[in-house]
This record gives sequence, C-alpha cells and structure tokens, in this order.
Amino acid sequence: MWRLIKAIFFLLVIGAIALVAYAYVGPLFFPADFAAPAEEVTRPVTLDTN
Repeated sequence: MWRLIKAIFFLLVIGAIALVAYAYVGPLFFPADFAAPAEEVTRPVTLDTN
C-alpha cells in the first residue's frame, strides 16, 4: 500500500512540474495558444445619472 501512495505522490509531483514548465516554456513553442484574442469590441454604455 505504501508503494502505491508513493507512486501517486510521485506522479502528482511530476505532473505539477510539467504544468509549471508548460506555463513558462509553452509561449515559446506554441505562441498562438497563449495569445489573447486581438479584436476590438465597441459597445454603447448607458450610465444612470442621479
């Protein structure tokens, strides 16, 4: 049972490291996935006055 817990903990640690690495290195290899949508949005706003 202890080996199973250690294996799950090891996989969680490796997964966390991979997620952090993807967050830092991902924009270098996949810039389109991390880019914000570049379109201008214009909407009228009605403000209530007192």
